[in-house]
Amino acid sequence: MIRRAYKYRIYPNNEQKEYFSKCFGCVRFFYNKSLNDMNDIYKATKKYEDITPATYKEDYPFLKEVDSLALSNAQMNRNAAFKAFFRGTTKFPKYKSKKNDQSYTTNNQKGSVRLSDNNRYITIPKCKRIMIKKHRDYEGTIKSVTISKTTDDKYYISLLVETEIKPLESTNNSIGLDLGVKDLVITSTGLKYKNHKYLTKSEKKLIREQRKLSHMVKGSSNRNKQRIKVARIYKHINNQRNDYLHKLSKHIIDENQIICVEDLKVMKMSKDNDYNKSLLDSSMSRLLSMLTYKAKWYGRTLVKVPSNFASSQLCHVCGYKNSITKNLNVRKWKCPECGTTHDRDINAANNILRKGIEMLSKDGTHPDSLFMLDPLGSSSKKPPLI
Repeated sequence: MIRRAYKYRIYPNNEQKEYFSKCFGCVRFFYNKSLNDMNDIYKATKKYEDITPATYKEDYPFLKEVDSLALSNAQMNRNAAFKAFFRGTTKFPKYKSKKNDQSYTTNNQKGSVRLSDNNRYITIPKCKRIMIKKHRDYEGTIKSVTISKTTDDKYYISLLVETEIKPLESTNNSIGLDLGVKDLVITSTGLKYKNHKYLTKSEKKLIREQRKLSHMVKGSSNRNKQRIKVARIYKHINNQRNDYLHKLSKHIIDENQIICVEDLKVMKMSKDNDYNKSLLDSSMSRLLSMLTYKAKWYGRTLVKVPSNFASSQLCHVCGYKNSITKNLNVRKWKCPECGTTHDRDINAANNILRKGIEMLSKDGTHPDSLFMLDPLGSSSKKPPLI
């Protein structure tokens, strides 16, 4: 059993919007104040002490007006952020800002979250029926719901459902993936999936609308309308990226049993390079995240090759190391040992495939007989129209 989220658009009335605004504000207030107080306690005692919502309810009665489960979930999120920080996987927890997307999470206790018979309305704790656009069905039991408001003033609800996903039928195909900026994914079979550069395509329009926004009086209704217009452009870019990455990652998962990919540190790469804007526009880290959880869902094996592996410098035929390929401008080169002419990215994908299979063999996860080391033996179907 896994937990999977289904996101739907909702259309609250004015009374419901006011209640949501209170919930967003109280959750943000508790998160920020408790984070600040925990830091003060640490400075005095060198220990972090957990602070619960009950600590503040006497001094701040407005916290009693909202769903108590929303505050409890904010406490859990704060503690999870601290644990991730102490593990060294993320930075220190940041304060929440009301300028970003707003959200709160509540649990489905005793069937408090339920859909109407015609699937047009949903009921959540402390709130009457809310109009919902249920564009697709979900399977499983609702565990919790998250209400969110985006910067373009749209409301959504995410249903976290406990469900079961059947693994895909096993296949003998294995593939290596090299991620890039010009082409987002280059496979060991020679296929290239382009980077559509959605931000770059919308940049002129975005600059124009942002310039209009900067000239407007703060607090005016016209400025708020223009702010929403800018936010919708950003949202459109994000939706385009997500749609492409979901289709691409699902296609890769469907076609291959073993997927080998380089474990890139995208944020570090963006700081060390002059093309960080193009690098971040490609959303490599988001693609890696999608491949990771979809491989787990559908019974595939995802191998992450260390980022310090010299995938571009090695000849995948004979293993010769060519240091000239450290220069990114070298896109094609001929191996002086075996005479094979290489495309830089396809060669790197083949090396990543071989390294990934080698890692699996050493771990004893799979016997060598499961793998087809010849790149031509991997899936050679044409890429989807994405």
